[in-house]
Amino acid sequence: MKFIVIDGLDGSGKDTQIDLLAQYYRNQGKNVVVRSHPCDDNKYGRKSRQALQKTGKFNHIKATIYFGLDAIRSVRKYSHDDKIDVLIFSRYILAVMYLPGVVNTITYKIVSAVLPTSDTMFFLDVTPEESLKRIGSRDEEIEMFENMESLTKNRENSKKFTYNWNVIDGNQSIEEINRQIIDRCTEYD
Repeated sequence: MKFIVIDGLDGSGKDTQIDLLAQYYRNQGKNVVVRSHPCDDNKYGRKSRQALQKTGKFNHIKATIYFGLDAIRSVRKYSHDDKIDVLIFSRYILAVMYLPGVVNTITYKIVSAVLPTSDTMFFLDVTPEESLKRIGSRDEEIEMFENMESLTKNRENSKKFTYNWNVIDGNQSIEEINRQIIDRCTEYD
């Protein structure tokens, strides 16, 4: 099974790239499963999403814990299914960047040692300004981390964790980002 992760700040284009990548593999006759966290098909994902729609430290911690449980559930349920050719995760282990202080670094080291990783993990690096512009164009409720201060902080935090990721400039065109992702993925086919 090919395991692909696409992550990035809100508004970085994760869903767009996942849709394009999934279609690319489906056009080859591959069985593709996409897990975009937090997922709405289980209680952990729903509780994470509910907490993200609120504010405050308690909801911040709640959102992160439930998010982690949702991702772990996805790994357990889908990563050993022989019928799946390509498993694509959106928002996976980089959610730890939302944790405070050094807790995020320690948690990342533990989580990345326990959960599966691959050579096809992508971080779409978009400026906070571009991220906010894209978020503003969506018809969705704003989440607790979708503001300039949080986006700036989280982009800086992400640099501590993406040293072994494929970092792609998310400010480029959709087509160019997609080409870079597919090029990297096909290196490992």
